[in-house]
Amino acid sequence: MAMKIIWGAVLAFIGWIGYFLFGRQLIFNNVTAFPLIKKMNETQEGLIAPGAKRYTVISSAVMGLLCLVICVIVFLFCPLYQKICFAAGVVICAVMLVGKITSDNRDMFDSFCSTYYKFVPDDELRTAMFNKKPSRMKLRLHDMGLSTAFIPVFKKDQND
Repeated sequence: MAMKIIWGAVLAFIGWIGYFLFGRQLIFNNVTAFPLIKKMNETQEGLIAPGAKRYTVISSAVMGLLCLVICVIVFLFCPLYQKICFAAGVVICAVMLVGKITSDNRDMFDSFCSTYYKFVPDDELRTAMFNKKPSRMKLRLHDMGLSTAFIPVFKKDQND
């Protein structure tokens, strides 16, 4: 019985860590990266290079494949109690992260900026994105005569 409990805990941890590493990235790509890339392209065609969308599509495909492989392995080869523990780990991680993986969360926007700055052709805007300075990004967009609509109004952190 003790080994069943240990294996259940191991599968719950695998579910939690699998969602945290791979599922979270998949959600980030679909909820934050794709919409911000689209908004940047709507602001001005070429504000962000087409490679950004390809990069995100490849990332989503790889993360989806990894999630699928992990789930198939667990659901094909594990007994029912381990499947339940794995699913519980996934659900617990998803509940912990719900509402945090949005573009109006400052940490997620900073993550987008630190990943996608290399796809921005304008030097000053790229530097502002690299330094994670939305105010300087807005200033540069204003100087370029462009809308700042893709830069979100950030939610206040609940810990502040």
